[in-house]
Amino acid sequence: MGAIRKTFSLPAELNASIPPEERGVRRDHVKLMVIEKETGLIAHDVFYHLGDYLQRGDLLIFNNSRTIPAVLRTLCGKEVRLARSAMNRQWDVLIMGDEIIAGTELRFPNRLTAKVLEKVDDTPLWTIRFNQEDALVFDTLYRHGEPIRYEYIESPWELERYQTVYASVPGSAEMPSAGRAFSWELLFDLQKKGVQLGFLQLHTGLSDFLDDEFPVMPGKNPEYYHVPKETLNRIHETKKAGGRIIAVGTTVVRAVETAILTGKAEGITTLYIGEQDHLQIIDGLLTGFHEAEASHLDLLYSMIDPQKLISAYEIAIEKRYLWHEFGDMNLII
Repeated sequence: MGAIRKTFSLPAELNASIPPEERGVRRDHVKLMVIEKETGLIAHDVFYHLGDYLQRGDLLIFNNSRTIPAVLRTLCGKEVRLARSAMNRQWDVLIMGDEIIAGTELRFPNRLTAKVLEKVDDTPLWTIRFNQEDALVFDTLYRHGEPIRYEYIESPWELERYQTVYASVPGSAEMPSAGRAFSWELLFDLQKKGVQLGFLQLHTGLSDFLDDEFPVMPGKNPEYYHVPKETLNRIHETKKAGGRIIAVGTTVVRAVETAILTGKAEGITTLYIGEQDHLQIIDGLLTGFHEAEASHLDLLYSMIDPQKLISAYEIAIEKRYLWHEFGDMNLII
């Protein structure tokens, strides 16, 4: 029988409820915990000093997917959360509130309507078909939609609070938050140091179905990814030269590893990465802090011994690091 894995308990006050800028902290001055994955040694710093832990020739890979206002309310006030775009004006969505049945018509502003088609297997999601093309759906979204907000966020914030500075390709239901702490100044400083930057897209789905019966797992949560040829070439060149590939976020890990495993630079990924998996490409990971039962932790366990990570998380709790998309950062390298 294997060793019993410890877990951790997160005090509610460590859920980052407001953006750092609203706390009087620049986005690139949140706290940074650095974990040496082989030894478990820990350093505590400020995110702006990230370059002190990187080397000339390292390649940082970012997800430049842009967050969309994925919450749209019907004319009667029912909340619909868009999870992912399918085809032929179809989306998979989470419909809040009363019981829904196939055939129901949802009515939105701008004469936008959607017909509920069918339940998505093994999830609480429904597939719906809009009466307008995606361009017009997005027009309504940007006029009337809101960013997805979970219960630990005290107040609504404008969409720009849910964007990374380099986000450029709209499509994520929720912010790829591992890159939020970067400022243009820091990105330029890293390039001056000789750190390379590469970009890809993975449009994130919902991280929570708000139903304990349906935990969100990658295998049940297909997401679109695209790794440009330039980024793939840079990955191979960096590896050949002995540099490290450092993913900014678990979405980047899944996109890169999917592209390498399948040989397809673009498509849909349901890749689950856990403790027993060996990463083909990624050497380091910059990420936020994840809850005890999150599938993101399973991915982290593929890089670092679970006991070392949980011990580090316990120290992060003692040091009052903040969790979630507006929180502090963790570099595992």
